[in-house]
Amino acid sequence: MQPVTRFAPSPTGRLHLGHAFSALQAHDFARDRDGVFLLRIEDIDPGRSRAEHVDAILEDLLWLGLDWDGEIIYQSERLDLYASALERLKAMGLVYPCFCTRADIAASVAAPHGPEGPTYPGTCRGLPADAVDLARPHAWRLDVEAAVRRAGPLSWTDHGRTIAAEPETFGDVVLARKDAPASYHLAVTVDDADSGVTDIVRGRDLFASTHVHRLLQALLDLPTPFYHHHGLLADEGGRLAKRHGAPTLADLRTAGVDAPVLVSRLRQNQLPDGYSLAGP
Repeated sequence: MQPVTRFAPSPTGRLHLGHAFSALQAHDFARDRDGVFLLRIEDIDPGRSRAEHVDAILEDLLWLGLDWDGEIIYQSERLDLYASALERLKAMGLVYPCFCTRADIAASVAAPHGPEGPTYPGTCRGLPADAVDLARPHAWRLDVEAAVRRAGPLSWTDHGRTIAAEPETFGDVVLARKDAPASYHLAVTVDDADSGVTDIVRGRDLFASTHVHRLLQALLDLPTPFYHHHGLLADEGGRLAKRHGAPTLADLRTAGVDAPVLVSRLRQNQLPDGYSLAGP
């Protein structure tokens, strides 16, 4: 079977060297196997996504010499797919509206911590009908315990190793936010299946999310790709991240960095001074 991979950045800022490393991993995995490499722009965060960042992403990828197959996929053009998936889960009785704020959850003494921070304590699960007013701002959460009972034991393959899925450690995750039609978990699961992605090559920081994605795949009768979580680039301040002000590819370009030389060295895990690779 012809492998299909993807690079899926969010247009919330400029790409940095960690993005370049991840894009290169996914690109080369496909190209080395005569496969397909897709580009998906995850642009459904209304508060942070910017059109100018989309243009910057394309500029950076072309500077690196990375090409993609087919048309660029924009999540903002696929909202009907996410709505349909959410309706299927509603019909199964596996989602419920949640009116809590982040402050409500953080203040709850019953909220243990999971992979994404405080685990939702289930405040809105099982609310009586007369307490549910969908005219109020609300999110939709997955009743994870009920979903796990329905799906049964699950696993996925990561670098050839079988990993047992444990989505219950996340608590009742959000599938549609108050300010966005779909959460990261729902959108990427639907997108990868719809695009025929066979191999997900992404950073180790998203490994834990796969527990939730595997559950959604089972509930929605979607295929399970093979996973290849790679190590993360770090500098002296820790893992590279937009919010930590990591130097951008635009900064490197302005400084006169030679892109072909940079890409060649990244392919050999030869990192610039001050950078290291953490993880597998």
